[in-house]
Amino acid sequence: MHTMKNKVIVGIVAILAIVGGVIALSQIKVNKQKSVASGKIQIVTTLFPLYDMAKNIGADRAEVSLLMPPGVEPHTFEPKPTDIVRINEADCFVYTGKFMEPWAEDIIKGITNRKLIVVDASKGTRMIPAVFPDEDEPAGALDPHIWLDFDNAKIMARNIAQALELRDPADKAFFKQKADDYNRKLSELDAAFRKTLNACKSKEIIYAGHYAFGYWAKRYGLRYVAAQGVSPDAEPTAKDLARLVDQIKKNNIHYVFYEELTTPKIAETIAGEANAKLLLLNAAHNLTKDQFQRGVSFFDILTADLENLKIGLECR
Repeated sequence: MHTMKNKVIVGIVAILAIVGGVIALSQIKVNKQKSVASGKIQIVTTLFPLYDMAKNIGADRAEVSLLMPPGVEPHTFEPKPTDIVRINEADCFVYTGKFMEPWAEDIIKGITNRKLIVVDASKGTRMIPAVFPDEDEPAGALDPHIWLDFDNAKIMARNIAQALELRDPADKAFFKQKADDYNRKLSELDAAFRKTLNACKSKEIIYAGHYAFGYWAKRYGLRYVAAQGVSPDAEPTAKDLARLVDQIKKNNIHYVFYEELTTPKIAETIAGEANAKLLLLNAAHNLTKDQFQRGVSFFDILTADLENLKIGLECR
């Protein structure tokens, strides 16, 4: 009897999954027809920094969507079949590069839309080696958090602008101006970071998350230690945590920074052992649902980061 019930339940779940998939695909088709009617360039982006850049550069000439749902941790994100359909029906697909989205190149190979403009935003950027736990370190891996070097972010913005110019040559001057405006704001933010971080009592960031801020350490002369490697799946050992606690106590550090979109258990453990306080440091991979709905920008996130760095590093 139980076996028969189980079979019925499995059958119902399978039918619901098929129906759900058909409804989702139908909705994508309806949205695509509306988008085509709007005459705007359809852009699909993977990570939030790319979404923010494309929204600002495309402005009222483009409709931009974020592939990764708000609140999702990007290193573990895997696209669904409906996501692949969205990419295939877009005018432009923008991703960060093979080190951040290893799944993207396989999808691109299978795209049937020959008019799709694919933008590897990392093209032309200067990347630094990735940091992993020693035993897991892949040869030649590079740090994918390229948008945190603001010179790299400017190159990413220009790459997006060039794709839009290719798609709509008549608006070339418009897209170039918007990219210039965006990059001017990046220059201002970079100057604010440099000025603030040059006047700090401490230069040491203890980060209880995955290794995301290597570009800042290199650019602004900071010492940066993370509890995990580039992948947030890499769990630190008890020995790793003890080493961090000892370092905090030895160097009289008062703040431990924690990661966005993950449970701050590691940070709480380290801070508790070292009698330190917690501060958020957000690498801007993605937003929470609330932040996305409120229209929080890339610059909002990084400005908040700078304020927390100012507190945590005891800057004047």
